[in-house]
Amino acid sequence: MPLDWALVQINLGTALSSLGERESGPARLQEAVGAYRAALEEMGQRGVVGVRLNWIRRNHLPDVDSNEYRRLFEHVRLLGWHVEIYLEGAKLADVLPKIRSYGVTVVTDHFGSPTPTKGIACSGFQQVLRGVRAGDTFVKLSAPYRLGGADPQPYVDALLDSGGPMQLVWATDWPFVGHEDSVTYRQCVEWIKQWIPDSATRHIVLAESPARLFHFH
Repeated sequence: MPLDWALVQINLGTALSSLGERESGPARLQEAVGAYRAALEEMGQRGVVGVRLNWIRRNHLPDVDSNEYRRLFEHVRLLGWHVEIYLEGAKLADVLPKIRSYGVTVVTDHFGSPTPTKGIACSGFQQVLRGVRAGDTFVKLSAPYRLGGADPQPYVDALLDSGGPMQLVWATDWPFVGHEDSVTYRQCVEWIKQWIPDSATRHIVLAESPARLFHFH
């Protein structure tokens, strides 16, 4: 399957002068990879820091070994960006090592989306842990309500044991799509306090890790 689209994490405060403050948000690219290198470089100058592959709940996944994706990942590597991916843990087991092999930094959404019945033994989550240990994979501690009822604490503990807080970042998953009436921002703040009670460790996840990942200065 050819490259169809990629979401790009951008610094809206830099890219969109009307906002005036530094924020993050998505933009969509639809051109073929070879055609938008110049566009990627321009976005980088405006604060773009990565591409997002939203591949959850797909029957067929794009081929990350295709020439188009190889070129995309090469662009990402040279630009110093990251590849963020949202994909079920069972499928991530095959995809994550391939993306990592291109030498790019990877970010996995929602704890790596482990299979609830497998827990930390999920093959995809085990690949996430390998990436965390290698230092080229970050994990978003976000949206525990998307874990199929599983307790997120064992995932947090395993991640901390594998790579420490420097490979973890916190996120709210706002606007809580599908859970708008049951999740609040305050809950997201309380959750990270519960998962990581040590304030020094939590500070790394909340401030130092995202500063490195998103190139904040």
